[in-house]
Amino acid sequence: MTPMAGRFAPSPTGDLHLGNLRTALAAWFVARSRRTAFVLRMEDLDRATSSPAHESAQQRDLAALGIDWDGDVVRQSERFDRYHAAIDELTARGLTYPCFCSRREIREAAAAPHGAPLVYPGTCRGLSDTTRRTRAAERPAALRFRAAAEPIEFADGVAGRQVGRADDVVLRRNDGVPAYNIAVVVDDAAQGVDHVVRADDLLASTPAQIALHRALGLPEPDYVHVPLVVGRSGERLAKRDGAVTLTELAAVGVGVDAVRGALAASLGAVPPGAPVPADGLRSLAETLSPVALRSVGRSPVTLQRLAELGLGNVRQG
Repeated sequence: MTPMAGRFAPSPTGDLHLGNLRTALAAWFVARSRRTAFVLRMEDLDRATSSPAHESAQQRDLAALGIDWDGDVVRQSERFDRYHAAIDELTARGLTYPCFCSRREIREAAAAPHGAPLVYPGTCRGLSDTTRRTRAAERPAALRFRAAAEPIEFADGVAGRQVGRADDVVLRRNDGVPAYNIAVVVDDAAQGVDHVVRADDLLASTPAQIALHRALGLPEPDYVHVPLVVGRSGERLAKRDGAVTLTELAAVGVGVDAVRGALAASLGAVPPGAPVPADGLRSLAETLSPVALRSVGRSPVTLQRLAELGLGNVRQG
């Protein structure tokens, strides 16, 4: 077990885009500035959408940017026994319950505002044993965490003080595959991850993960949620935004040095347009304050802003 570490944990379902790379660089900067290890973990729980080819491409792009990692790459698909053991522990303590709801039923029952995180409304939380047996004969059940009602408070390195309630998140899907929220909690503890730097679309999931850390008696990491990189529409990057991966950018004449410099400038690590050679990235990181990311603000970063910071004339769809 690593005493202290930061991490980057992508899903190997495609090439990393500028938003992914910016988050990876932010996580790496924080780990290296704190003189801690930096681990790479593949969140490949869903084997239907993950592939070794995507994993290799992601590792190639991280290395091209100048991001290195310590130890072997960890793959969640190889750690199901750990997740099942944690789920069984929670179940033995009465902290789980079967859920028979479809995604459509949850969407309709939750009636969440457009764009807001979908919170499970607790439909199956209080079902009787008889009803559960009846529903189980109709469809397989997922297994959910029975979260406590008390609010969770935590301090985020960018977003500041946060207070929220833990959702009754899925721990095991109805096909028997462990779910993201239990896997990330178990892995962060097992790898000694004491600070989590990730994109702020995951901010809403943090109270549930903290609740799981506490329920399992695992140490809680510090959290830093970095704003997304968004496209012309103001939404997260997609193919319609044009050249957003290293391969696509290279095809339109934007090299990895320009990408590295623009991303570093967007994180406040260097002035706009400053050269950031790959072999000098570690020295740069070690000169940064561990709390430097507090200056990045809460607003998403646009492709236009990255162009202004040195990315060049990026073709957009």
